[in-house]
Amino acid sequence: MKKKILFVINNLNCGGAEKALISLLETMDYSKFDVDLLLFKREGIFISKIPKQVNLLAEPENYKYFDMSIKTAVIELIKKGRIDIALSRILSLYTFKTEKKKSVVEQKVWKYLSIALRKLDYKYDVAIGYLEKNPIYFCVDKVNAKKKIGWIHNDYEKLEMDKKIDDKYFNKLDYVFTVSEECLNVLKKIFPQYKEKFKIMHNIVSDKAIKKLSLEKVTDVQFNKEDINIVSVGRLNYQKGFEMAIEACSILKEKGYKIKWNIVGDGEERSNLERLINKFNVKDEFKLLGIRENPYPYVAKSDIYVQPSRFEGKAIAIDEAKILNKPIVLTNFSTAKDQIENKINGLICDMNSYSLASEIEGLIIGSELKNNIVKNLMEEKLGNEDEIMKLYDVIGI
Repeated sequence: MKKKILFVINNLNCGGAEKALISLLETMDYSKFDVDLLLFKREGIFISKIPKQVNLLAEPENYKYFDMSIKTAVIELIKKGRIDIALSRILSLYTFKTEKKKSVVEQKVWKYLSIALRKLDYKYDVAIGYLEKNPIYFCVDKVNAKKKIGWIHNDYEKLEMDKKIDDKYFNKLDYVFTVSEECLNVLKKIFPQYKEKFKIMHNIVSDKAIKKLSLEKVTDVQFNKEDINIVSVGRLNYQKGFEMAIEACSILKEKGYKIKWNIVGDGEERSNLERLINKFNVKDEFKLLGIRENPYPYVAKSDIYVQPSRFEGKAIAIDEAKILNKPIVLTNFSTAKDQIENKINGLICDMNSYSLASEIEGLIIGSELKNNIVKNLMEEKLGNEDEIMKLYDVIGI
């Protein structure tokens, strides 16, 4: 008899966790599982990638009132006679106004959002909150399941969340998965009482699929041989550190290098990054391309892949660049050494623009270094679809 599994995540917008979930769903054995997927908002570029065997549930009915203007939400809710939810929406606004840490706002708002969301009727064998905060909280509070699993996709310490809130929910989970050794060590340090619940499952990356997708044509960017073509993939947010990349681009330009640096991704920092692009006079060299459903052809056409992040759990984009045998430069965030062996299959630099520019320059002028890195990447085994067995093990099949 098939086991019934529920996955919960906020949406399927362009991000590492969302992409990792799609890869996981593509790898699952549907002869053994019936899988439901709940999105708080049914949106995102990966919606079209959901395997046909997955049953996409309707959005939670009242979630929308916490994602629209408070005036519109309160008027609609009063008309419906839902004074309780209207009051919760008003109280959530107070939290947004008074809580200084953005990372903690979602945690604290959950107690008000929870009032608006009803419990799911179906009983599951396993419920999986595939992202920190709301997806985990929903599984604990709103789902009837024999086993409940949470997922932490980043260095928990760098997320700057309120651990007292998560302690209550971790206590009710059977397992908490994370994505790298360093992330696991951080969780064990902060929550030693739950160390037996913590497990590692690396994000699933299919080398065959990525190589196939990388062959698609790129029509919106010219990759010229006389240029040094650099690509980075990621959300335009503080975590990804693209301000450092802009200044590094300016430094390399001043040294006379013909840089063309394309960023695949979008986010809340776009206007700030555009301002910095103008400030450092790299409008012709540094381009924010926006979201692309298939970023792999851009990476494949590049000479160098750069990940200038401040922190990561395990960056899927780095593993994908490795599969495409691209020399990689990344900043020395806490989990960097979980993905790159410095000067063997990539370069790790200090977390500043000058070090970033220096290591990129090292690849530009050091053909032997670059060739050795590419050679080592070509010899690595990088596909890891068998990671799914770690999930199967705790599900119990």
